[in-house]
Amino acid sequence: MPGVILSIRLNSWSTLFGRVAIVSIFVIFAGCSGISESKIQYAASYPSIEPDYINVTIPPNIAPMNFRIMEEGISFIAVAEQEEGSGRIKVRSNNGKIIFPQRKWRKLLEKSREQRIKVTIYAKGETASGYSAFDPFYFIVASEPVDPYLVYREIYPGYYCWSDLKITQRCVENFRERPVVVNKILDMNCINCHAFNNNRPDRFMLHVRGSKGGTYIYTDRFLSRRDIKTDQMPGGATYPSWHPSGRYIAFSSNQVRQTFYAHSSKDIEVFDLVSDIIVYDLEKNTVSMVRDSDSTRYLKTFPGWSQDGRYLYFCRALQNIEEPWRDPGKMELVKYSLVRVPFDSVTGNHGETEMVYEAASSGKSVSFPRISPDNKYIVFTLADYGTFPNWHREADLYIMNLQTGKTERMDINSDDTESWHEFSSNGRWLLFSSKRLDGRSTRTFFAYIDSTGKTGKPFVLPQKDPDRYRYMLGSFNLPEPVKGRITIGSRKFEASARQEPVKAVAKNIADSLPEWEKQKAIRINRPGERIIHE
Repeated sequence: MPGVILSIRLNSWSTLFGRVAIVSIFVIFAGCSGISESKIQYAASYPSIEPDYINVTIPPNIAPMNFRIMEEGISFIAVAEQEEGSGRIKVRSNNGKIIFPQRKWRKLLEKSREQRIKVTIYAKGETASGYSAFDPFYFIVASEPVDPYLVYREIYPGYYCWSDLKITQRCVENFRERPVVVNKILDMNCINCHAFNNNRPDRFMLHVRGSKGGTYIYTDRFLSRRDIKTDQMPGGATYPSWHPSGRYIAFSSNQVRQTFYAHSSKDIEVFDLVSDIIVYDLEKNTVSMVRDSDSTRYLKTFPGWSQDGRYLYFCRALQNIEEPWRDPGKMELVKYSLVRVPFDSVTGNHGETEMVYEAASSGKSVSFPRISPDNKYIVFTLADYGTFPNWHREADLYIMNLQTGKTERMDINSDDTESWHEFSSNGRWLLFSSKRLDGRSTRTFFAYIDSTGKTGKPFVLPQKDPDRYRYMLGSFNLPEPVKGRITIGSRKFEASARQEPVKAVAKNIADSLPEWEKQKAIRINRPGERIIHE
């Protein structure tokens, strides 16, 4: 039994008896579990807990991994202790919620870098004379931290709802949340597509659609409102990706539509009528189109830069002349492959398109390419078809070794949708969106990924109340890891929205859309139809 040091201030010698009693009680609970060994029954199984944090790999700076014990009982004890060392936390609960004290948790994590924290759960039933002890599980503590902040859009799941939107930053080292901007202060406009330059909190952008529309770019402590759409673009700028130099931002320009299925196995399909890739030069305020010298008709979307800035990756599909959006059953014909173009960061010019992964030939469709900071791997989403995997249950994450070309399904997938993902700034953590908890709302998951591309068991973003994911309807959309706290707030955006947006110009006057694209770009909408990204 470990030694005990107890300091008690005595007002008089008459409190001696009380002192002895207090020490006696303390000693009873000072052992490994605080429970008499003779009254413990051992269960040969792991306890059932929510969220599932059993044997997950965690960063050394993550918030307390609070959870609820789902076993029957009227009293519970959780003991978290260093596997090699003296660090230890014991938590008692009458309702099954295990809430670790933040200071003690932080100290335990720091002591346990590159070690394991063993967690043992004890449960006492209503008629039981003692406790049941479950098999211990572990938190595997990595040596590399994750970026301390996470920025995401809070939105209710659905196909058309932006009456209550906000971009939120959450400190992942604790539970502090703070809105970056709320749409109620911007005439209830839609806010979306936030992106950061090298995970920096002082260089980021987001879009606003509607009466306060524009691309809001924050650099060098200055927030500017810009109108990036030029006459050559088929739609507004969306799905941004910053060039590592900070000078360029790549976007796709899309005319997006939605169609609905008449059977219960599928709900909705989101697709592009027309889409293209553009590169915006922040220094010169110019827009250039990423086009090939051939005349083949393609849909292009989801740009992503290599970490050395030499290549721009994106997803490309053949433009289907049969217009499958008129028949949702034909949507399965639309399949995107992964391509890239060489890019000169000095001139802003690009080369011819190169095929990277021809998913279409294997009956799949690529979305969301993201390259690791060491430029060794690219992670993307594969679905059966289409360009918006958020509504596809079969959508999974795949990883490609850019040196060997080997591509494989990652072992962090579930039976439900996996979609938007980003690497941490040190490349050791992959953050991604998943609907695995309830099949409805996207939640942010973390997975450790080592230098060989192998991953640890993922875990959902911890919450102070472990029941939050049960009653929270909103989704965490586009989770982005950030190195520090964003210091500006909604009032800055409100002030910037009162300024006239700076209008971008085309880099090349001869750079115009082919006639067939122009016709689609100016097509008259049917009554009630609305372009989402314009």
